[in-house]
Amino acid sequence: MDMLNGKWKIRIIGVLSFGARRFMELKGTIDGIAAKMLSKELQDLELNGLVSRKVLNTKPITVEYDLTEYGHSLKPIIEVIAAWGMQHRDKVIKGMRSQ
Repeated sequence: MDMLNGKWKIRIIGVLSFGARRFMELKGTIDGIAAKMLSKELQDLELNGLVSRKVLNTKPITVEYDLTEYGHSLKPIIEVIAAWGMQHRDKVIKGMRSQ
């Protein structure tokens, strides 16, 4: 759980599970994340072998991030967590209505 702690890592993995993204694409897709935080989280994910970083030979230089095969192994776990989150939200909303 330490690898996935914080507000952003699961969101980043979720976005990358649909395919490689450039840094600014990631930043634009994940509401509220600052560039500095995104950079830090990507470094952590790369260090743990979940994300790969590829520098493309373009002008200006483009950096692309993608899930590694190991990173893709988290997809079923994240799907279960997301399903639980939806159930929990529904339960809370129903509880609020009954008050």
